[in-house]
Amino acid sequence: MKKELSSNSTTVTESDMRSEYDFTGGVRGKHYKARLKGYTIEIHKRDGTTLVRHVKREGVITLEPDVQEYFPDSKAVNHALRTLISLVPDKRKVAAKKTGDNEQGRRRIAKGRAKSLR
Repeated sequence: MKKELSSNSTTVTESDMRSEYDFTGGVRGKHYKARLKGYTIEIHKRDGTTLVRHVKREGVITLEPDVQEYFPDSKAVNHALRTLISLVPDKRKVAAKKTGDNEQGRRRIAKGRAKSLR
């Protein structure tokens, strides 16, 4: 009996699964949301000390499987995004241009009103 895992052509057969593995009560993604908030790692060393590391999930972006096919690692994703950034107009220039257009429009309206009052 085959069970398809994803849209990829990866399949798992019952013969691949060991008999001692039992996932009948398992829930997929049970701890997913909690894990997104971050987690703590405690490393207990042989000398009795404990090293504690807090891992924050800030800035972590999860790619969908179809996107991961094209961008296998962080380096590829960052390269693609930097390329896109170079194509996007600078936000400050766009904001200044919009503000300038609005001011010119207001001036034209004000001049039109002044002429009609004469």
